[in-house]
Amino acid sequence: MIVGLVVACEVAFWVLLAAGLAVRYLLRMPRTGLALLLCEPLLEVVLFAVTAIDLRHGAAPDWRHGLAAVYIGFTVGLGHSTIAWADARFAHRFAGGPPPVRPPRYGRARALHEWKVAGRWIVACTVALALLQAAAWYVGDDGDTGSLRAWQHRMLLVIGINLVVAASYTLFPKRERPS
Repeated sequence: MIVGLVVACEVAFWVLLAAGLAVRYLLRMPRTGLALLLCEPLLEVVLFAVTAIDLRHGAAPDWRHGLAAVYIGFTVGLGHSTIAWADARFAHRFAGGPPPVRPPRYGRARALHEWKVAGRWIVACTVALALLQAAAWYVGDDGDTGSLRAWQHRMLLVIGINLVVAASYTLFPKRERPS
């Protein structure tokens, strides 16, 4: 049930995003489109509540509960930037907006961009880590929290990878080739 709900939340995320942008730009109803986009966090609230209820009713914590926590964390950390990315492209394509700004390709500007990206991923993983820890505490010592701990290790790995990538752009900046 939890995996199905995670999939449903992901599908609903993209449906709400498309509907919000279509209403905002194609139907020229920016407030209604914004209202649809602001419904996005309700998906995570529903997923969080269902997961907590499932654990409360005695379900053994397993990878599905970890997946739900990770999904919520990633939506919190990366959702806003995903919406902004889609909004810029939709506005350009359908509403005559300016072309989307491309990330810088070289030097300090690229390093700063990579640190911002890493920051978003770190926020996502930190939220997931906190939710996974809360789930482990919620279950208590009576339950097997090994699968939740495994998800926590994965989140630490993702943080590490993002730090290495951002640091590599700082320590070894890509330079523009002379033409």
